[in-house]
Amino acid sequence: MEVSSNAAMQKRILIVDDEPAIRDMVAFALRKAGFEPVHAGDGREAQAAIADRIPDLVLLDWMLPGSSGLELARRWRRDPLTREVPIIMLTARGEENDRVGGLEAGVDDYVVKPFSARELLARIRAVMRRSREDDEDGSVSAGLLRVDGAAHRVFAGRPGQETELSLGPTEYRLLHFFMTHPDRVYSRSQLLDQVWGGGVYVEERTVDVHIRRLRKALEPAAADNMVQTVRGSGYRFSANP
Repeated sequence: MEVSSNAAMQKRILIVDDEPAIRDMVAFALRKAGFEPVHAGDGREAQAAIADRIPDLVLLDWMLPGSSGLELARRWRRDPLTREVPIIMLTARGEENDRVGGLEAGVDDYVVKPFSARELLARIRAVMRRSREDDEDGSVSAGLLRVDGAAHRVFAGRPGQETELSLGPTEYRLLHFFMTHPDRVYSRSQLLDQVWGGGVYVEERTVDVHIRRLRKALEPAAADNMVQTVRGSGYRFSANP
């Protein structure tokens, strides 16, 4: 199939869902919004699509034949080629614990079925907007931590002895914000506004999930104590805890 030069410039979104009707409905909405949708009915087809070309974002169904959406999300977050690709989970599970489970697996946002095309597109644009802002952020250092804004990578250690840390996209944004605003206490709602962006509905408990994941990512550098809990107020980052 030939792809026009205009299509090649579109943002490619991989839809991973075993229900053809859902894939068709989502793909129709994406095309109308100027995106390039790619279909996959299970984990095997999703891996083949990714091998063909890394998508700009993945819409991932929770329940899939074979590997579940959660298993795929964890796998992609471990893979250097896909760990920074934003993932939005499509799920019929509305319970809080299930949503938190998805966030802990590495997804950036979730949409509960049934959803409207308008809501889905709003969340896609919000996640992509945050991703673009990451690319525009500069480099910053704090203590033995260094963020290379151009390369979108995080390093720890003394010059010449640095090791790279593995962070998901949300943890990267959270760390970058903390490092550029050290020694100040931020409430969960303030972090949601600053890191997730105003106007996007995300529960405050989401912040706690990503703080735990950020601390775990910083553990190999013994830097997890830089992210401090201020009881009753929120969180603070300190290069000299």
